[in-house]
Amino acid sequence: MEFLHPEYLYLLLLLIPLIVWYVIRLSKTQASFKLASTHAFKEMKADFRVYMRHLPFVLRLISIALIIIVIARPQSVSSWEETETQGIDIVMALDVSGSMLSQDLQPDRLQAAKKVASEFITDRKNDNIGLVIFAGESFTQCPLTTDHKVLLNLLNEVNFGMIEDGTAIGLGLATSVNRLKESSSDSRVVILLTDGTNNSGQIAPLTAADLARSYGIRVYTIGVGTKGMAPTPVNTPFGIRMQNMPVDIDEKTLTEIAAMTGGQYFRAQDTEGLRQVYKEIEQMEKYLISVQNVTRRQELFLPFALFAMGLILLELLLRRTWLRNIP
Repeated sequence: MEFLHPEYLYLLLLLIPLIVWYVIRLSKTQASFKLASTHAFKEMKADFRVYMRHLPFVLRLISIALIIIVIARPQSVSSWEETETQGIDIVMALDVSGSMLSQDLQPDRLQAAKKVASEFITDRKNDNIGLVIFAGESFTQCPLTTDHKVLLNLLNEVNFGMIEDGTAIGLGLATSVNRLKESSSDSRVVILLTDGTNNSGQIAPLTAADLARSYGIRVYTIGVGTKGMAPTPVNTPFGIRMQNMPVDIDEKTLTEIAAMTGGQYFRAQDTEGLRQVYKEIEQMEKYLISVQNVTRRQELFLPFALFAMGLILLELLLRRTWLRNIP
């Protein structure tokens, strides 16, 4: 139950001075009789009406309170929401080659990419999302699913060394397209993240892009890495050492892939920049939400009004009959 005018309920505070006035008036009102002796009244018990003499005042207080509630317009409110959602099918293609261990992003590119991708997945509650990883070859780490807990667990398990090293961008994209081509969703997207140049695999990146375009799949490409040199772990005769290595991202090819499929290319030079890239993609790929709010109100003041009227009539009846006072 709700009140259309709840501010009128503050009028209930007026009952406090009414009660105080009644108590004060009662203490000042005294009746006296001059009798030679009160011995005859000692055994008499007080009449029930003595205990009920305050009932009319109580009835008046309750009736006033009910009238205030009527003025506040009590209503029952029933509402429901009809929501129609259409999620997007997304495959995230993640480069897990050795260069992703470079530390221009902290703690390294791969861990930063995983962290930001996890945030993206958490925000896309209605989407089917899958995960493809690629290096020298490619495979599906997680098929399309709405069970994002499973997806996040599988993403967390991704590490360098799971597959042969290299950078097979075309193969990673082709595997992603293969996961989406049978999808019935009106919106199908690949988000491909890499930090290098295609140097492995049997499928050229632009060939895979043409395949994505033929299925109506948009591809957003992300080149991750600073410009210039980046500290990278390198195998040496003395073990793994950090060396500054040139950052070589094939931005021309990544831009062409995005343009061919109706997507967009982004460059992320640090973790915050990568986070902003995913936010931009999230804004571009909004799923359809149709919400219809229906609210129905029903007035409930009538029972309160009838009850108040009944109490007023009962008070008047008692004051003039059973509980009548003789001045």
